[in-house]
Amino acid sequence: MQTLQNISTVAEAIQLAVAPVFLLTGIGAMLAVMATRLARVVDRFRVLKETPSDRHVHRVVEMDLLLHRSKWVHWAISLSVLSALLICIVIAALFAGSEFKFNSSRIVALLFISAMVTLILGLLCLLREIFLSTGLIEK
Repeated sequence: MQTLQNISTVAEAIQLAVAPVFLLTGIGAMLAVMATRLARVVDRFRVLKETPSDRHVHRVVEMDLLLHRSKWVHWAISLSVLSALLICIVIAALFAGSEFKFNSSRIVALLFISAMVTLILGLLCLLREIFLSTGLIEK
């Protein structure tokens, strides 16, 4: 009887952990997008740095904009990774609470709120970088 109760407790913990795991998948996809954007910014910066140009002022302005974009993408990536780490801790806390028989709901709630706040901030940083990049196209 004790084994069935343990199995159902673990099954409940797994059910609770499924939603955060799907969220981790989404964050992973967003991180791939952010890493690609950062790589493109770095590649363009290198091309501008190595290419001699008679339009020096335009080149300096574009390099400055690329530097700003890279900083925004860096913050977006950092905050998104922090969010993913917090979600991993949420999952661990769910299983620890289940295994050691303590109420982890307050810890899980605070960690999940923190994860959502950092994810929102990361997405806002990405949005700012996108606005900067489209501003370059409009000129």
